[in-house]
Amino acid sequence: MTLCEKVGQLNQRMYGWHAYRRTPGGDFELTDALYAETERFAGLGALYGLLRADAWSGVDHSGGAGAEHGADLADMVQRHVLERSRLGIPALFVEEVPHGHMALDGTVLPVNLAVGATWDPELYERAAAHAAAELRARGGHLALVSALDIARDPRWGRTEECFGEDPHLAARLTEALVRGMQGTPGDRFADDKAPVVLKHFAGQGATVGGRNSAESELGPRELHEIHLPAARAGVRAGAAAVMAAYNEVDGLPCAGNSALLTGLLRNRWGFEGLVMADGLAVDRLARVTGDKVRAGAMALDAGVDLSLWDEGFTHLQEAVERGLVTEAAVDAAVARVLRLKFRLGLFERPYSARRSIPPERGREVSTALARAAVTLLHNDGRALPIGRSVSRVAVLGPHAATTAHQLGDYTAPQRPGTGSSVLDGLRRLAPPGTDIRHARGCALAGGDLSGVPEAVAAAAGSDLAVLVLGGSSARTPGTEFAANGAARGAVSEMTCGEGADLAGLRLGAAQHALLDAVTATGTPTVAVLLQGRPHAVPEAAERTAALLTAWYPGPWGGDAIAEVLFGLADPVGRLPVSVPRSAAQLPVHYNHKDIEYGGYVDESAGPLYSFGHGLAYTTFAYGPPRLTRHTVEADITNTGERRGRTVAQLYIRRLVTPVWPRTLELRAFQGADLAPGECRTLVFRLGAEQLAQVGADLETRVLPGTLEIRIAGSAREALTATPVVVDQNLVQNFTAPADTPL
Repeated sequence: MTLCEKVGQLNQRMYGWHAYRRTPGGDFELTDALYAETERFAGLGALYGLLRADAWSGVDHSGGAGAEHGADLADMVQRHVLERSRLGIPALFVEEVPHGHMALDGTVLPVNLAVGATWDPELYERAAAHAAAELRARGGHLALVSALDIARDPRWGRTEECFGEDPHLAARLTEALVRGMQGTPGDRFADDKAPVVLKHFAGQGATVGGRNSAESELGPRELHEIHLPAARAGVRAGAAAVMAAYNEVDGLPCAGNSALLTGLLRNRWGFEGLVMADGLAVDRLARVTGDKVRAGAMALDAGVDLSLWDEGFTHLQEAVERGLVTEAAVDAAVARVLRLKFRLGLFERPYSARRSIPPERGREVSTALARAAVTLLHNDGRALPIGRSVSRVAVLGPHAATTAHQLGDYTAPQRPGTGSSVLDGLRRLAPPGTDIRHARGCALAGGDLSGVPEAVAAAAGSDLAVLVLGGSSARTPGTEFAANGAARGAVSEMTCGEGADLAGLRLGAAQHALLDAVTATGTPTVAVLLQGRPHAVPEAAERTAALLTAWYPGPWGGDAIAEVLFGLADPVGRLPVSVPRSAAQLPVHYNHKDIEYGGYVDESAGPLYSFGHGLAYTTFAYGPPRLTRHTVEADITNTGERRGRTVAQLYIRRLVTPVWPRTLELRAFQGADLAPGECRTLVFRLGAEQLAQVGADLETRVLPGTLEIRIAGSAREALTATPVVVDQNLVQNFTAPADTPL
């Protein structure tokens, strides 16, 4: 390969939607921009977002490639790339798959925060496998999936992309993601499996003030204990690639951080896969290096293999000729890009697999995830499940009759009629003769109260009010976007997503007024929150008969929510994040350092609802944990009158330790579906991997001294649960020999 050809393999300069256009006759043709790009580098290393569709790309059903034509378009581009490549090197087609393939007709899954609420890695693994199959059937190869960001400040607009605030929960779901999308580890990927790029490495969830792409003021211990475990789990599971994040760690942006990308990721963890920079992150290094040529050289030397939209990597040939970087460094990166193409079988089979996937299969898996994420926060008024005595139901609120606010960020335009709103679901599942009436009441944002009287009248004349409130990450053509696709500012009703950070966590003023007015009627009110972050709505906890959150549940979330409201499905979700009373409390995550935190004079310092919390339509009793050599056991009993599912959460509290401990640390969890009166013994296998902690030197993982093990239904309940104490001598004998060595 010539140096020019090598550099071409490391570049991902084009926006994929600029590579084609739709002709008046409905066919696709390639653009001069694609011809120029392949001419420049005698081929093409990778192409981002060929099938992407959204308000930023401007691609919709009128000009983009849907399920019927996506593979044809991908093959057309690939054929051109092969013709322009002297050596016949195919291109990698890189696509966004944050919660389903972000393409026209792609299945939209609930967002990651909803996935975290399921506490069900096996279910998520099946959903990830479906997303991979759709991607490959359409001609895509490499899936960009958020998994590594830990939600430590809910003001951040990208909180919806996180699995939650806890590293163990995120690690287990990241493993499930890799297994589902990539399949059985091996030298080759099956035709229905897709290599994963895990985003974002590392610490992006800790940006200061919850502001997107801001600096992360992380000490090395916080980085290692909270923000790296999910990445480490993904690497161990065989993830093909990771994406270097925008933020800086200890003064160095991740894309130029050799200690992070090479010293830690490659040398200590043994990662042999691909490192991709986030969009335009390489060019940002020019603020450090002085120009983009040196920025590209810095990123390559640090460990980046593949750029995204940057100019800096296009100048790597010049950087080599000027002695800024060695050709050997270029060769190493090219080898990793080519190795991935070989693992995909692109040299033998460069064109699409063209597998037909029934749309109903996507609907089934999306609805199953949405159903498992619905979390009952309180049911003090015993309003749920809706009983047969309820014959008149008022369905109110700005989210009640639309699916637009159920989808989340990074979502392609949906065809008319796709999905079901909460109103749709309730009307479909209501017993015959039930009067389902609707009033919007107010808009999601702003202070217009003109619709409140109609909603109040509907509630006053009903036996039950279902009030659907929340936020929205919906992008519209009027949104102003930055060059990397982030929203420059909130427009219309957008309150969440990339670029939509909040200083406070309150809902819109009109939503609060609607809540006050509806609950004041005296009609029992059930509030349902559709949201991409935990909003602070203590009034809903105080004034409603029941409160649920469903996060962004995807297009068919309305059906899932209605099933839970009518008791056709049990609420099985558990909080993946702590819910604050107000933004002034932040941070409120459960796993803070174990010191005597001072309280506030004006309000509690504790969260409104704790991490792990979630109620069922039955009740459970947790027996004290029992210790054996390699396991911990606990008896869980369904003490209610309905079948239900609980998630037993095993926490440890370190008592004697070489470094200052955290109050609690989640180390295992299990779901248990129990019939009324049923008692089941749950067995947790623990070993060095679960009990070890990052040592004082940050280089080794060490076993603690004495610790407590607590099993409960939430972090708050674990604080008062009866523990079993494991002394220092027993800890040494407790580790199972089959566990990964330290």
